Amino acid sequence: MSEENKSLHFIEHIIEEDLQNGMPKEDLRFRFPPEPNGYLHIGHTKAIGISFGLGERYNAPVNLRFDDTNPAKEEQEYVDAIKRDISWLGYQWANEVYSSDYFQQLYDWAVALIKEGKAYVDSQSSEAMAEQKGTPTKVGTNSPFRDRSVDENLDLFQRMKAGEFKAGEHILRAKIDMEDPNMLMRDPIMYRIMHAHHHRTGNDWCIYPMYDWTHGESDYIEQVSHSLCSLEFKPHRKLYDWFKEQVYPLSAEQYPLLPKQREFARLNLSYTIMSKRKLLKLVEEGIVTGWDDPRMPTISGLRRRGYTPNSIRKFIEKVGVAKRENVIDVSLLEFCIREDLNKTAPRVMAVLDPLKVVITNYPEDKEEWFEAENNPEDASAGSRKVPFSREIYIEKEDFKEEASNKFFRLKLGGEVRLKNAYIIKAENVVKDLNGNITEVHCTYTEDTTKKVKGTLHWVSVKHAVQAEVREYDRLFIDEAPDSHEDKDFMEFINPNSLKIKTAFVEPSLSKTTVGEQFQFQRLGYFNVDNDATENKLVFNKTVGLRDSWAKAKPKENTKQNQQKAQQQSQRKPISVIQQLGKKYTNLPEEKQQKVRAEILELAKNVPYEELEPLFATAVKKAGTRIAAMLTLSVLLENGLEKNEAIHNFIAKALEDKNELLVAEASKL
Repeated sequence: MSEENKSLHFIEHIIEEDLQNGMPKEDLRFRFPPEPNGYLHIGHTKAIGISFGLGERYNAPVNLRFDDTNPAKEEQEYVDAIKRDISWLGYQWANEVYSSDYFQQLYDWAVALIKEGKAYVDSQSSEAMAEQKGTPTKVGTNSPFRDRSVDENLDLFQRMKAGEFKAGEHILRAKIDMEDPNMLMRDPIMYRIMHAHHHRTGNDWCIYPMYDWTHGESDYIEQVSHSLCSLEFKPHRKLYDWFKEQVYPLSAEQYPLLPKQREFARLNLSYTIMSKRKLLKLVEEGIVTGWDDPRMPTISGLRRRGYTPNSIRKFIEKVGVAKRENVIDVSLLEFCIREDLNKTAPRVMAVLDPLKVVITNYPEDKEEWFEAENNPEDASAGSRKVPFSREIYIEKEDFKEEASNKFFRLKLGGEVRLKNAYIIKAENVVKDLNGNITEVHCTYTEDTTKKVKGTLHWVSVKHAVQAEVREYDRLFIDEAPDSHEDKDFMEFINPNSLKIKTAFVEPSLSKTTVGEQFQFQRLGYFNVDNDATENKLVFNKTVGLRDSWAKAKPKENTKQNQQKAQQQSQRKPISVIQQLGKKYTNLPEEKQQKVRAEILELAKNVPYEELEPLFATAVKKAGTRIAAMLTLSVLLENGLEKNEAIHNFIAKALEDKNELLVAEASKL
């Protein structure tokens, strides 16, 4: 088998086999068929990526078809949002079509099936039909109306269409087999009466086709070659095939190609709800501000939060196409946006929880403008000027009156470097009546060649621009909020999913546009929200620089974990990190994320003196070097300043062939 064939997913193998068996390549046609009853969410991106990805691979048309057969739940707003989201993801559809375009053809085929004795009008109540349908272990029984004459069925069906009956009085059913093991084959409903206004056909129809009747026949009309859907539709395939086999003799000349349905595992994401009905409940009950709330898993919400099309497409690529259901850790999605923004987002300085620092030996009326690099990952990004003055803001957590040697930030009597500026030393503090520190008084030195371990970001008080920062966290505190039989998913809402802060940012951010993205140095990635105006800056936190959630998650209290923790507690953290790193590159992606979180947690207790020897690890031991890089990232986050050894270690890693190592190094 060639390398190319090895990399194909199973659907591509099916297509390749069809082509080898004589299907002309020009007959390939795909579709993405959303129902316009809500906004698209992250789960839909997999189906979008598969269908449109195949279109790109085989240079084949992909239709965007709206399965709009339920006017009670469908709106033009959803149609517009779906089109906007797919375009934003970077995909182009060949034709924009609607199942409602085919209402007349579907009706004509239904009439033909009645004439052939393959469909009948049933007048039972829904309760009676449910009872006589049987169970998976008990066969169904025939409807008392199953043997109506063709003429009577035609008359009733035409009168249903004419609006003579109320909803629920009659339905049209296919006549198949009430004893079929597949319950979907037990005389499924084809049409029901609905006196509802349709967003496209208005009041032209008062009978509407059911999904199973509409979907396959729409594929057939459009001459879709491969109808791809998620695994829950696998039991529907038998009915899909039965329906198309009934209409094929009626229209073979006009529509010569019969579609082939194939199923793939849908995308399930931890800490995430994928049901549009449940997402709508969050909107209607005011838990979120709308479908595009940045905490929502909708594409609109992800876009507003600061996710990029590239990061989502990369995520789908990493997830892959599988036949079995599984749950993907949301941290993989967050990893993809970090990786993308690390390459593209300009670095700026912002302080979210300000503490004033007064540099007592700096002239009161003096100000300087220092050169600051915009993005070390992008040489073409250039630089900007940032102002410096006697009074600056730093983060409150970056100062302690007393701290251990592992605290690399500012403490009384200690020195740190201010990013792009001077070295300062904390001399004393000013406190309010409650004992809270309100100011730190420091002195500075112009000798910036001194070696100090910590580097802090800051903003000049005199030049600071006030901004509203919305710090978003996961909307649910449970990995599978809708999987509990005895609890409602709403019980797992995270009460701290949104924190609003008044922050201060450097003046270069005073003129920004909605959607612009930045890395607030040492804090995370942020973008300008839709609510921002000329007079009010509003930023959304897209994602932190590291996965803080994984660190905070309590570990399962299993015997195995207890034994593991006991073993690790008896060894130095750096030794455990080395051990974890050895197999890192051979782990599956999901396991890598868990080991990564474990290394980052252990790194909190590693002194720099124990880490530096790992910088000399052999090139072939990429996993150990990745573990060392992760550990270094924690030390740098805690204020450790880069020295020559650190610079050399990072530079060497950036030139390595291992993509994982390069990715971690590029963040530093």
